[in-house]
Amino acid sequence: MAVVLSKIKPDHAGRVLTLFPEGFAMEVIMRMLHMEAVQKEVMESIEKTLRTEFMSNLAKTARVDSHEMMAEIFNNLNRETEARFMQALEERNRESAEKIKNLMFTFEDLVSLDAAGVQVLLRQADKTKLALALKGASDVIKDLIFQNMSSRAAKMLKEDMENLGPVRLKDVEDAQTALVTLTKELSNSGQIVLSDGAEDGELVY
Repeated sequence: MAVVLSKIKPDHAGRVLTLFPEGFAMEVIMRMLHMEAVQKEVMESIEKTLRTEFMSNLAKTARVDSHEMMAEIFNNLNRETEARFMQALEERNRESAEKIKNLMFTFEDLVSLDAAGVQVLLRQADKTKLALALKGASDVIKDLIFQNMSSRAAKMLKEDMENLGPVRLKDVEDAQTALVTLTKELSNSGQIVLSDGAEDGELVY
């Protein structure tokens, strides 16, 4: 199971993990984090057993850092499941948990976008999901969004947020996750740049 989940898309792997009993899911996560390179013969055996088209090139898939892979998977979990798995992982391996936390991109990390990046995101984002996501956002994120909109557009967005009335926390979190996913897609396609937190203007002597 660890081999298979390490080779499929992180969002699929995340959805699969949520279907497992917690103890089994944590065992899979630990094996994925510490998995060595898999022998070609083993990969070929798995491919033959699964007999599905989307697994046909497993043996050719490039190996990625296990913590980066797990951070991608955790990014695609809902908040409740993510928190539960993270807590369990901290109890079993705090070092790995910290590495994964540092590699994850969250909704609040949108502050790392520059003005141009925010504007690209706003052009692509679903307006209903944006209003819903901002209902549970910090003032820093709200200010970032509003400052990169025209005064008229910002006013309309605020009205949309008010008109939503009370909303379920899960709906807000789902909307925020959708915006995070969109941000990462735009970053992967080169349309926006995500800061790694380093100071670009720092001097080296």
